Amino acid sequence: MRFEATDILGRLQGGLIVSCQAYPGEPMRDPGTMAQIARAAVIGGAAGIRLQGIADIREAADLEVPVVGLWKDGDSDVFITPTLEHARAVADAGADIVAIDGTRRPRPDGLTLAETIAGLRESHDVLVMADCGSLEDAIEAEAAGADILGTTLSGYTGERPKTPGPDFELIGQIAKRCARPICAEGRIHSPADAAAACAAGALTVCVGTAITHPSTITSWFVQALGAATGGEAGS
Repeated sequence: MRFEATDILGRLQGGLIVSCQAYPGEPMRDPGTMAQIARAAVIGGAAGIRLQGIADIREAADLEVPVVGLWKDGDSDVFITPTLEHARAVADAGADIVAIDGTRRPRPDGLTLAETIAGLRESHDVLVMADCGSLEDAIEAEAAGADILGTTLSGYTGERPKTPGPDFELIGQIAKRCARPICAEGRIHSPADAAAACAAGALTVCVGTAITHPSTITSWFVQALGAATGGEAGS
């Protein structure tokens, strides 16, 4: 780990984590491109960067901010760093924080979340961020030893409705019940959303699509113009 644990949390407090990810088949799906976007985000003041994939994490090894690494793999419900093997590979690639599925769903390797975190800590000095989908997930993830509780999977596991914006209610619930710091993530589309998430109890906020996904951002403008003109914008 490039930073001390307390230093990482101090750096992230009240700060912005920028998630630099591209989906399979997209023009920007390239480790070098993601690293360039990450460096641009750091210039803009990002306190941390979230990267998906071993090559992407390695490509951004020179970043002077903490890196949250994950590995999306498999076709089961649990696909965010789904196994202990994946978690160790993410840590080996240079992540300071390893993000893993923090739900109560069965994991592909049969290990519990607590066993996964314990196994990772046996071999690597890293923090663990549990990507949760509900208050119950967060409570169990904290008990399992997670260092940071993320709201990443709210609305995607069937336990909570998918809100159009951030799940502020869940952030508040976790803040009241859990002692571990919260990373608000998911459908944060504006600076106002980010500020509100911190006000609701989050230590830090992670924003991806609204900063680093040009096709989605473009579609927002196109749809707005289409609605304003009563037709299809650009036609």
